[in-house]
Amino acid sequence: MMEFLEVNGADLMLKTWEHFYISLISLVIGILIAVPVGMMIANTKRLAGWVLTTAGVLQTVPTLAVLALMIPLFGVGRIPAIIALSAYILLPILNNTIIGVRNIDPNIMDAAKSMGMTRGQLMRRIEVPMSTPLILSGIRLSSVYVISWATLASYIGAGGLGDFVFNGLNTYQPELIISAAIMVTVLALIADFCLSLTEKWVTPKGLKVSR
Repeated sequence: MMEFLEVNGADLMLKTWEHFYISLISLVIGILIAVPVGMMIANTKRLAGWVLTTAGVLQTVPTLAVLALMIPLFGVGRIPAIIALSAYILLPILNNTIIGVRNIDPNIMDAAKSMGMTRGQLMRRIEVPMSTPLILSGIRLSSVYVISWATLASYIGAGGLGDFVFNGLNTYQPELIISAAIMVTVLALIADFCLSLTEKWVTPKGLKVSR
């Protein structure tokens, strides 16, 4: 094991950083798209159903197929991989955002409206804070998804720990596959832990539920 790390340690750290970078950018883009869209369409049942169905259908397409479809559109490398991964993780965040907004007590919304709050104020002061726990739950789930799926981004030349996996398969070196699997698992656990702390920090006290 020590010999393996001496030979491949630096490359493993580089690939881990590439993997983290691809996953983080994809997650941020997914959040910036899914949360505002979910907030806007939450109270429009037909439109929300159509958007969720579209996102759900996208997730039924195999990840490799989505990545392959990016090649004729955007070529190879990190950009098409990030685009594909961002689209792939929309469903959990969209779904939880919509559910979070819909679960807000109508009496609270009516009281806020009677105080003269505008649509923007309602979203900023009522909907966002009260739907935060469910939104962050969707983001945590998506973070684990995107870190695992980013392994396949190597298929279109995006780099990351998938390079170790594919090289290990091609050269019959199981230690490359095992080391990559361990690092992917570590990244997923760290991301989930950090987001769980963020969830506790930003969730209003009255909405925190003991687990």
